[in-house]
Amino acid sequence: MKTKIVATLGPASSNYETMKAMVQGGVRIFRLNFSHADAAFFAPTVKMIREIENELDIPLTALGDLCGPKIRIGKVQDSPLEIEKGWYVCLGLPEYREQAGRYPFLPLDFPELLKGLEVGMPVSLSDGLLTFTITRVMKKDACFLLQAHNGGLLTSNKGIFFPGKEHAISAITDKDRKDLDEGLEIGLDALAVSFVQTKDDIADAKALIARHGTWVPVVAKLERKNAMDNLQSIVDLADVIMVARGDLGLECPLASLPVLQNKIIRTCRHAQKASIVATQMLLSMVRNPIPTRAEAADVGNAIMDGADCVMLSEETAIGTYPVEAVNMIRDIAAQCEPYYLERIKGPYAPKQEKNPPKYLAYAACLLADNTEAAAIVSHSTTGSTARYLSSRRPVQDIDTLTSNPRVMRAMNFFWGVRPHLADTSLKAHVQRAERFIQTASHFDSGDKLVITSGEATPGQKKVQTNEIKVYVK
Repeated sequence: MKTKIVATLGPASSNYETMKAMVQGGVRIFRLNFSHADAAFFAPTVKMIREIENELDIPLTALGDLCGPKIRIGKVQDSPLEIEKGWYVCLGLPEYREQAGRYPFLPLDFPELLKGLEVGMPVSLSDGLLTFTITRVMKKDACFLLQAHNGGLLTSNKGIFFPGKEHAISAITDKDRKDLDEGLEIGLDALAVSFVQTKDDIADAKALIARHGTWVPVVAKLERKNAMDNLQSIVDLADVIMVARGDLGLECPLASLPVLQNKIIRTCRHAQKASIVATQMLLSMVRNPIPTRAEAADVGNAIMDGADCVMLSEETAIGTYPVEAVNMIRDIAAQCEPYYLERIKGPYAPKQEKNPPKYLAYAACLLADNTEAAAIVSHSTTGSTARYLSSRRPVQDIDTLTSNPRVMRAMNFFWGVRPHLADTSLKAHVQRAERFIQTASHFDSGDKLVITSGEATPGQKKVQTNEIKVYVK
């Protein structure tokens, strides 16, 4: 299986046997949702992940998903209220409650969000189930009259969105900083930043990680329209991009979501960055042992769009059938991946540019295709060559060797990559690759393998990938 599965852990799955069964079904990344807990809570879970990793001899990645700013209205008087289409409500800072008069008042204690709101701007509540338009500015930057586009139930403490509005609220809250610091201490392998708007949010996260004297990949969750406006610069700086379809579908027209998903995946592949498609992949499997036909097609289309990873959320966190949901993803991938590879008709050719690493990776993929190699074996200290190889989407799996455990687990995000720790008792990278081939049980005698590796030359002191070799076991 070349597409990677991300599984969210929760009450239904945070036990050793279920987690082990999910790994055997294809999970390589476990998502720990910090919206509902902290690092102390997840420390035993990370320990279990390492134990399963050791037992099955499969590298596993613990992804900490930081919750980001929770933007919610306050207490609504007489909640719950049944709102009808055309009705009016008042939105404002808590101290403006009296201005609402006879209209229901929605308090919002975020002055930076209310700043700049104007007549005609949209407002969404309750995950988009209630939508409004601002019809009157009662007090500039402080209090507004809204008209409902549809009916529904309005309750206290619900999330509120201002589709398309840029605001100055940082994507990283005080809680996130604490969770990041403590998460790295318990051994998290990657961190996801919620509600990213610009590349600065990613830069902030990377700076916080660097203070620990380490590196882990940063996953940018695209949930805001502003993030789509800044897509290329975010992709350039982040390590992994998540298509967070839930909130993104509230910020952008729902009908545009399939195109946005495809655009994000393509942008990531062109930049050698991994993509994750998330939200409601197999949602009906929270309660049912099989998905709907539409859900199966949705997963298949994400795979055939070229996504590196697909993510399960409620399905594995609170669902009745977490292992079955993972196995369903695996089975769908088994059908869709061969068709995807057949359709692209060989490794993706790079665009015309001066980019030797990308062209070297492409050449290795062409050689593997021509020789019908069993796999591509890449010694990739930083993971860069593995990323380039993955982005070409070769038929062959990519066995990647690195001396850095952080890089090894980061490679779990990338399509077709099987990461391994290199044998550092050998100095030469090509020798490490050859030793790996000779000792790997999944290669048979007589198999052809294409090796990519790097050795310093007299004029090039820094070791980087500069060799391609056909090796017969």
